[in-house]
Amino acid sequence: MTTTIDTRDFFAALAAQMNAHPDRFSILGDADMRVAIVMHRPSGDFRVGLLFDGLRCDEVTTLSEADVAQADYRLEGDVGDWQAMFTDIESHGRATGKETINSLALMGDRIVLAGDDPMGLDKFSRFNQTLQEFLDGAGHIALPVG
Repeated sequence: MTTTIDTRDFFAALAAQMNAHPDRFSILGDADMRVAIVMHRPSGDFRVGLLFDGLRCDEVTTLSEADVAQADYRLEGDVGDWQAMFTDIESHGRATGKETINSLALMGDRIVLAGDDPMGLDKFSRFNQTLQEFLDGAGHIALPVG
């Protein structure tokens, strides 16, 4: 069985994990960003929006295709590539090596960083460690399987 990552509930669980443990994020400083995660699936794309404010993820919403453009930036790739990152997190308690979101986005061959506003794209650079710590929360929660 594999973790079911392409649901709003999965990302809401990551947000709850972040919000319950601000101590893990305080060293990184406050974050202010709106992120769109897009997972391409044979059954149609899954899109989720994350609103980070300070040391919290205050909002997790399912997005329409049009809503994605409202994000500061988006990270998109095939659900299998996202699954590989989360499997690495489950195995090691955090993403390692080329499975970190920074490595994946910078290489751009599996998960692509995109956006229309240079200032929005800059938020990925400024806050990517906060995003990574958020995603690494998958190593600390009971993950749904499907």
